[in-house]
Amino acid sequence: MTGQLRVDQAAGRWVLTATVGGSGLAMLDSTVVNVALERLGRDLGADFAGLQWVINGYTLSLAALILLGGALGDRFGRRRVFLIGVVWFAVASALCGLAPTAGVLIAARVLQGIGGALLTPGSLALIAASFRPEDRSRAVGAWSGLGGVAGAIGPFVGGALVDWSWRAVFWVNVPVAAALVLITLRHVPESRDPDASGGMDLLGAALAVLGLAAVTFALTSLGTPGAGMAALVAGLVGVLALAAFLFVERRSPHPLVPLSMFSDRLFSGANVVTLLLYGALGVYFFLLVLQMQTVAGFSPTVAGTALLPVTVLMLLLSARSGALADRIGPRTQMTIGPLLAAAGFLLAIRIGPGANYLTDVLPATVALGLGLATTVAPLTATVLASADDHHAGVASGINNAVARSAGLLAVAVIPVAAGLGGADYTDPVAYDAGFRRAMLIGAGLLVAASALSAVLIRPAKKGPPVARMPIPLRLAEFTHCGVTGPQLHPGVTGAAPRR
Repeated sequence: MTGQLRVDQAAGRWVLTATVGGSGLAMLDSTVVNVALERLGRDLGADFAGLQWVINGYTLSLAALILLGGALGDRFGRRRVFLIGVVWFAVASALCGLAPTAGVLIAARVLQGIGGALLTPGSLALIAASFRPEDRSRAVGAWSGLGGVAGAIGPFVGGALVDWSWRAVFWVNVPVAAALVLITLRHVPESRDPDASGGMDLLGAALAVLGLAAVTFALTSLGTPGAGMAALVAGLVGVLALAAFLFVERRSPHPLVPLSMFSDRLFSGANVVTLLLYGALGVYFFLLVLQMQTVAGFSPTVAGTALLPVTVLMLLLSARSGALADRIGPRTQMTIGPLLAAAGFLLAIRIGPGANYLTDVLPATVALGLGLATTVAPLTATVLASADDHHAGVASGINNAVARSAGLLAVAVIPVAAGLGGADYTDPVAYDAGFRRAMLIGAGLLVAASALSAVLIRPAKKGPPVARMPIPLRLAEFTHCGVTGPQLHPGVTGAAPRR
């Protein structure tokens, strides 16, 4: 029965299995595909801009539509939309695995992102709607922790699959999705938001997709010879579409993004920090695995383990970081954490020809992991603390969309700014030089995030930063894994996040 399940019962464990599996599918494809880029690029004859779009095609549709995906679940049934997302994702994954050209692969990746936007918010919404209130925080904590475990082992497994065939990274999603469909149909109850009424902000969603796509195309094209006029036109279209999006959101009776929320300095400050932090992370994980394979000569399996220390440290330390933020407030950790992460970027510059994993790669990823473990839980707490009872879910959703959009734009522009393009990913000397410049740019973004945290992150009132949170989400009990984006959290009623 909806809202009555317990974590220690079989019915509750089945719901957790389905939701963890669904969110894990979307999360892994945000990271595992990075490991396959070098092999698939050579196989399909893609240039560096093509590799950027293999990543950004997925991130684009996911970032632009994730808020709409949550709203569709509230309206038409969370289980129904979740199932559509899983099936959609599986079909798109099969198309990725069969892609004969880079262009077809990029198109299939865009379709994958749409599926991810349908199932990602639905996974947590189903937990919030299915479990009884006293079990809800425990269920969300289990979802977060198990998802983190999947994130830890995913890149390693992905590397092993790439050693066999890069196409296997996509094919493996199909049987997993089939199992999730069977489990969901059999064990997950349907639910919807009884208060969801009125129109859907479809125009806003369309403008968001158009604006992000055009701006990303323009930024990526800057590194392509002869693309000056096309980049200029695309950039103009993108800016106009995003301006129209803001106009529509201000006038819409049911906006995807209530712009009034940004009048809160704490909310705005946390999202600016998110933009800088996850922009840097997007570039780090995009370029690092290519550096390890192209320049340092590591196999895909070894390159896939580069993410492992980051995720493990976040799983082990984020709960303690959340507990500390409860006591002292978020500003100190959000100031120190990005600086630790910046040290990870600077240490990564040492990963060059003949690099050793233990002495060169591991210190960089450990420093990054410590920085993220210090930062992510307080960041999540700050976003939720800045929202009132009726906007906690949408605040979390906006923050997640900001993080993914940051990665999208950073992957488009920072490699270009670092001088990477064409076939540089096949040239160790050229790629190594561009990688070093990109790491310096990323470190600069993190230093800026630290400085802004020190200035902008001040609790709106006395007391712990989570005091204004609308439901008892005890962040200290959660094992956050914010590698691909901040965690989504349910709203006040325990129903779906309101978006």
